[in-house]
Amino acid sequence: MTTASSTEKAVVDYTALAAAADEKAKNFQHAKGKLTARERIDMLCDEGSFVEHGRFFGGDPAQGFLGAAVATGFGTVGGRPVAVYSQDFSIRGGTLGKVEGQKITDLIERAVQQGVPCFALLDSGGARIQEGVGGLAMYGRIFRASCQASGFIPQISVILGPCAGGAVYSPALTDFVIMTKENAHMFVTGPDVVKAVTGEVISLDDLGGAQMHNSVSGVAHYLADDEEDAIDYARSLMDYLPQNCNDEQSNYSYQPSPEDIEAAMGVGDIIPDDPRMPYDVVEVIEAIVDHGEFVEVQEHWAKSMVIGFACIEGRPVGIVADQPMHNAGTLDVESSEKTARFVRCCDAFGLPVITLVDVPGYLPGAEQERAGIIRRGAKVIYAYGNATVPMITIITRKAYGGAYIVMGSKGIGADYAYAWPKAEIAVMGADGAVQILNRRDIRAVPESEQAAVAKQLSDEYTAKNINPNFSVEMGELDGIVQPIDTRDTIAAALRALRTKHRDLNRFKYHSNGPL
Repeated sequence: MTTASSTEKAVVDYTALAAAADEKAKNFQHAKGKLTARERIDMLCDEGSFVEHGRFFGGDPAQGFLGAAVATGFGTVGGRPVAVYSQDFSIRGGTLGKVEGQKITDLIERAVQQGVPCFALLDSGGARIQEGVGGLAMYGRIFRASCQASGFIPQISVILGPCAGGAVYSPALTDFVIMTKENAHMFVTGPDVVKAVTGEVISLDDLGGAQMHNSVSGVAHYLADDEEDAIDYARSLMDYLPQNCNDEQSNYSYQPSPEDIEAAMGVGDIIPDDPRMPYDVVEVIEAIVDHGEFVEVQEHWAKSMVIGFACIEGRPVGIVADQPMHNAGTLDVESSEKTARFVRCCDAFGLPVITLVDVPGYLPGAEQERAGIIRRGAKVIYAYGNATVPMITIITRKAYGGAYIVMGSKGIGADYAYAWPKAEIAVMGADGAVQILNRRDIRAVPESEQAAVAKQLSDEYTAKNINPNFSVEMGELDGIVQPIDTRDTIAAALRALRTKHRDLNRFKYHSNGPL
């Protein structure tokens, strides 16, 4: 006769198993100078807020029921609900198989259902070879889920270890990619494969290190000193992003401080009168935003353009600005893509776009033409031309040719556009224009007098064609503002645009921009 006690299954002490797994993970990861998957989650989320899903789902009795090589669940960041998944390199090298894929896909789909941002903390050896095509298929499902979530909820990837093969496209689909200097690597094929196929010998860092992806490829958006810095930056992004595209924007209480007032009054002193003299536009941005706080994005890539987040009177905004410190702030293939992606991101999540313009034009040269400056430069047009959020543009010093048009001009869709009194706006600079328009007049005088004649003609051309008053009279500028009034002008325009209607009310499946 079978007794009840003999048929009862042994009770598994999951608490003890979890503690043992955590200890194993600490020993494994700390020896590599890295945190464990759950330590990373604890650092990202508010204390005690994270609730994990199915820790032991997919556990193998032979391995002590360690569960899947990924931890998933929901917590809060700054009191706001978020979804998080963190790959566990201490279990099978963090590789992705069917169970891991199911957990990640389920989390992204639930994040969409709940309308909350999704964080990915990545540290994985890639697809699990033992599961063959099953692991690859799960990557496809993750990619699809991420694509469907794109533009609806913010997606932030933090690379804290290896990310190789097809796995690299998962973070590449998200809105922001953060990498740590020492341990983060991303590449489609590793150094050994590269050597076998091409004969090229290259180091791990040169092929796919954080420095390379932040300064050369443009894949990453922030170069973190360590894991703490990476996660802190990820948290800081949440100060400016909404929960989802339909969520009302955060508004922070703001009272102007004496420091803010003083900075705004001195912004005109930062920019030299000589249009050829460089200056750091980040100083201009910090002088006109709340508390001088500016969170720059992709600081080390395409340096002729600066992008990032700030607040104006407590309202989060995206800022785009030409950087005269690098290539005179010209638009090239890389800065065009950098600008376009950021404007699209702001538009997706309802953040107003403030554009500070000081651009001499597109970078000329055969190299740029062959790199596709036409196709890739058109991305800036596409981004601004399709944007539905409030857009405010300030021309601080110069805006020439096609670059004037695409950098948030009234013609491309800005709601308000202003210029400083000494701003130069024209098809091209005066010196170049007179060499084309008046070359015969210049050649007609003795060579010793040509420079003086050219200077006189240049001054006349400037007064007639480059004076910003001309643009005001044409309706392409809403006014001339003194540098001291720049912040107040932007703030007033933002208040006026609070109720801007964003629904274009036109049906189409999707547009077909220059991807």
